[in-house]
Amino acid sequence: MTKSKFLFKFYYIGTHKYYGSQRQGNILTIENTILKALENRNYIHKLKDGDFEFASRTDRFVSARGACFTCITQKEPILMEINSSLPREIGIWAYTEVPLEFSSRYNAIFRHYIYIVSTPMSYLQKTSNINVDIMKKACKQIEGRHDFVNFFKSEGNLIKSIRDMDSATLSIQDDYLIFQFKSRSFLRQQVRRMVKKILELGKNEISYDDFLDLFDKSKEISYQPADSKGLILWDVRFDDRIKFIEDQKSIERRNNFFLTKEIDFGLRHQLFRALQQDNFC
Repeated sequence: MTKSKFLFKFYYIGTHKYYGSQRQGNILTIENTILKALENRNYIHKLKDGDFEFASRTDRFVSARGACFTCITQKEPILMEINSSLPREIGIWAYTEVPLEFSSRYNAIFRHYIYIVSTPMSYLQKTSNINVDIMKKACKQIEGRHDFVNFFKSEGNLIKSIRDMDSATLSIQDDYLIFQFKSRSFLRQQVRRMVKKILELGKNEISYDDFLDLFDKSKEISYQPADSKGLILWDVRFDDRIKFIEDQKSIERRNNFFLTKEIDFGLRHQLFRALQQDNFC
């Protein structure tokens, strides 16, 4: 068989057992799990020959709906065959053939992240009188080209921290605050750190001038990011030449898993809500 490279689109849920997306030796990660499934089903034999590459890396507890990776395979992909070797919280649902020189990381034109704040909006309004308008103003400030040096986790190596933020928005859906960010590339923990400071601003824990200080590269401002469990890599987009083939059985597998989890957690939500009441009628 002539060498063929494929671009795959997949989802995963960042549960406690996975230590992020990137492979790290013998530690269980999303990438290691996918590689094992590809090996089990004879899609790759040697990792170095597969030219395997994730389009984006995510930290522990981060989830994804439209993550992507590329790989040179030994045969034409059958997605449900690969999915049969994957746990239910991970699944490939679309693919397309790409040139051998194609890079899922560098050929991406933008990444789309969603952050769901875990505390209901109604509770935030009672406890902190949260100001949504000033948070939306902060989102507009983030848009455009900035030096995000105070919005990412530096690991000692020299990384250019200037990025172009295509869009940053905030909305309220079903009593939850939803942040959305789109950019060609993000720095490590950038989304979670932006969310953390915008929330602090909304709760009047910092002033708007304090928020603007974060864009001053001469200042070094240290703080912890927002909880990673609320972050979703929603999509990775490529130019119009990339046409994904969606596999309906794989999509059904994905949606059935999501529905099962929604029902499960919905029951837990109602259970703990009921337990807070002295009288239940």
